[in-house]
Amino acid sequence: MTHQAMVYVVDDDPAVRDSLALLLEQEDIAVETFNDAEGFLAACRSEPRRCAIVDIRMPGMDGMQLQAELARRAIPLPVIFLTGHGTVPMTVRAIKAGAIDFLVKPVSGSALLESVQAALAESERLSQQSVECQTAAMCIASLTEREREVMLLAVEGLPNKEIGRRLGISHRTVEIHKGRVMTKTGADTVLDLARIAEAGGLRS
Repeated sequence: MTHQAMVYVVDDDPAVRDSLALLLEQEDIAVETFNDAEGFLAACRSEPRRCAIVDIRMPGMDGMQLQAELARRAIPLPVIFLTGHGTVPMTVRAIKAGAIDFLVKPVSGSALLESVQAALAESERLSQQSVECQTAAMCIASLTEREREVMLLAVEGLPNKEIGRRLGISHRTVEIHKGRVMTKTGADTVLDLARIAEAGGLRS
């Protein structure tokens, strides 16, 4: 299923909201506008191909606080800051906190659209990553405790005999457990297993 691109514009200046909406809609990108962070937080949804263009200085919650609140709520929404009051320390702080870009008004339409495309691509990547993590977690949850133990030692690169020695079982029993692990997780190789273990939070 292909999701239509959607950009949230959060800015207390109605002229900015209108001009951004016009620019984006001409590129066939859907837009929802908000005049404050609180209204945006109440309405935003985390779906693929979505991002937010956020002003830094707004009444109530400012743009940096909004970015922190999205992180606190674990909403993986790429943010582009657009401000008339940018400073280098502020830019560094925003980018370190995960912002896609930090643009200073006035900004050219082409520069803004380039940032939006990068943010939408990042949104797609984050969504895919989330699906992979959920799938991996479900695979790992289907394993018995012994199968999880065998999986962890296998992804460390240990041979079956060494795994058996550590767990106090025969290497033949290790092979049986490993076969079940591969079947349940859908992994073809130990490298696949390692990726699943990492995505599912079994190892970092």
